[in-house]
Amino acid sequence: MSDLTIKVRKKESCEDLPLPSYMSAGSSGMDLYADVESELVIEPGDIKMVSAGIYISIPQGFEAQIRPRSGLAAKHGISIVNTPGTIDADYRGLINIILINLGKSAYTVKRGMRIAQMVINKVSRAGLDLVNELDATARNTGGFGHTGV
Repeated sequence: MSDLTIKVRKKESCEDLPLPSYMSAGSSGMDLYADVESELVIEPGDIKMVSAGIYISIPQGFEAQIRPRSGLAAKHGISIVNTPGTIDADYRGLINIILINLGKSAYTVKRGMRIAQMVINKVSRAGLDLVNELDATARNTGGFGHTGV
């Protein structure tokens, strides 16, 4: 049973691709499928934009985050450049995934492969209050590595 319904439209020529889907009962993310002609080779260090072949309508107050698949990352070094990618509630364009090959070998993306996952989250919009001073904390201005290596 779903807590929320997301409207999805397939790109023309993508009728053969499955809709995004959860692969197990406990999955947080829906897998997205590659909309490539037949194959796309990503050489080590290369960045390629890959269509997921869908358009979505997210209700106000929610967002979709596009995240790497852990198996592709661990086995082949395939990740997403802007991870997590954010799809806003008012975006209606084609969903594309910006893949990067951080591995040592070329990786071939084939049509219909699961290439990323999409997680739907509730969004809070914050107001800003311009002040002269912020409240102090134990960490205060300690930055990267402030607690040691």
